[in-house]
Order: sequence, then C-alpha cells, then structure tokens
Amino acid sequence: MESRNDRWDPYFCDFSPIFSPFSPIAHHVHRYSEWPTHQDIEALKQETGVPINAGSGLPIRFVPPESATREHLQQHYETRIYLTGEVLTRLESWHDFFNALVWMIFPHTKAALNRIHYRALKAMTSEKNTQRGSLRDAATLFDESGVIVLSSQPLLIELLKRHEWKTVFWQQRNTVLSSMRFIVFGHALFEKALRPYVGMTGKGVFFQIEEVFLRQPLTEQLRMIDRWLADFIMRRLTCNADMSPIPVLGYPGWTKDNVAEDYYDNRQYFRPFGSKKPSRRSGDWHSDDVGYR
Repeated sequence: MESRNDRWDPYFCDFSPIFSPFSPIAHHVHRYSEWPTHQDIEALKQETGVPINAGSGLPIRFVPPESATREHLQQHYETRIYLTGEVLTRLESWHDFFNALVWMIFPHTKAALNRIHYRALKAMTSEKNTQRGSLRDAATLFDESGVIVLSSQPLLIELLKRHEWKTVFWQQRNTVLSSMRFIVFGHALFEKALRPYVGMTGKGVFFQIEEVFLRQPLTEQLRMIDRWLADFIMRRLTCNADMSPIPVLGYPGWTKDNVAEDYYDNRQYFRPFGSKKPSRRSGDWHSDDVGYR
C-alpha cells in the first residue's frame, strides 16, 4: 500500500502543526497536483521574493543530479553549493523537497551552514585530514533534525534543558501554549512528520524572547528567527553538545496522544537527564559525504 511518504500531497501543511513554518508559502504549493518539477521549485523560490544565496553569496538554484558535469561529479555536496550555488535535488523525494523549502524559509541559516561545511572541508583538504570534525557533525545534525525553541519564560527553557518533560508539557501546559513555541528546521524531521512516531526527536537551540514577539505575524517571526539562528550557527555552534534533545511530539497538540497525562510517563521517549542514549532508529539521521543529506 502506498504510504504518505511516497505519494505527493500539496496539502501536507494540514497534516500537523509541525509544518507551520511552511504556511507562508503553502498557497503556492497547493497548485501542484503532482510532484513539483525543478522548474516548479525554482518558480516557488522566485515567489518567496527573498534572495536565497549560498555561503559564498552565489544565488541558489535547485538542479537535477544528472546535471552534474564530470568535473563536478566527485565534488562534495556542500562544496558544489558553495562554489556554484547548485543544490542537487532529487524529484519525488520529500527529503529533498523539504530541504528546498527550508532554503526558502531560512536562507541566512542555510547559507551559514553551507559556509561552515565549505570552510571545514577546505581545511581538511589543506591539512590532509580525513576526520569530519565536531563542528561539521553538529552542523549536519542541526540541518537534518534542528528545532528552534522560543520562550518568554526562562524557567521553561531551563526545565527543558534539565529534561523535566512532564513538568513542562503537562504541568505547565497552559504556560507552554501561551509562552513557548517549537519551530522545526531540520528537513529530515519534516520528512518524519509525514508519519510521526513516538521516539521522534530533534536537536534544539533556545532563544529567550519577549511575549510580544509571539503576537507578531508568522512571517515576521520566521525572518527574525532566521537572523538569530544564522548568528548562533556562525558564532556559538561548536559541537553536538551545544544542542539539546527535544522530544517534539511532547509539545501540546503536536500529536493527539499527548492529551493524556500518562503519555509523558514513557521514559523511553521522555528520557531523564543523564540517562543512557538508546540506539538510533534506522534512517533517523544520516549524512553522506559525497551525495545527499
């Protein structure tokens, strides 16, 4: 049977609040009754009206993998983006489609991530070093599974950092709904949200904001978040420890199951601080040094 992951649905934003970052461009996506072509994705990029550039400043273009010349075939995915602006994008792939949409919504952050990868890869080449390094690992992990956590209540942020999940999501539920937001960034996490499962976890970065920020239009919020996040990526991100695990389906309303208190008693998902990390679910997160992410 065909799964939601396989078939195209232009109304994917209605599946879950997790897709809310794409709502400003959802009405453009609705017109595609079939999987968008590269020309469609390029047209969608133009309709955002926002310059989208690689870490080098070159304009981004979403191109088919077969467009790679022999010269560029062995080029690292991020290196090609930096040097040519070309993002190899497979058609009929939610993973690659969501990656393109994230470029459109968070262009400064994606450019910052691209800049980090290019600089690290260039340093590896000059030093003849084959190790990825902790910064590249962190950049890849956030690119795939990143979550931005916003709150006007510093205590909620501290409780999340201490993994006091039930205290935040259940006991402080009303405060969370009024004073805290989760904004998904990672394109792999968006892909998983097509068929969400208990265990779905992101890697979070935290920003304390004023209450008035949450009353601004979503487009304004996303524009500011993109600037803050790009600055965080360039100035403060050093390794995976700079991010916190976020059980995203704990946020009130992100699954119909979390309306019951005992949902938060699942210690395999809502793991206490310092507990041993479980083995990674197959396909949850990956990076490919020569191909796609």
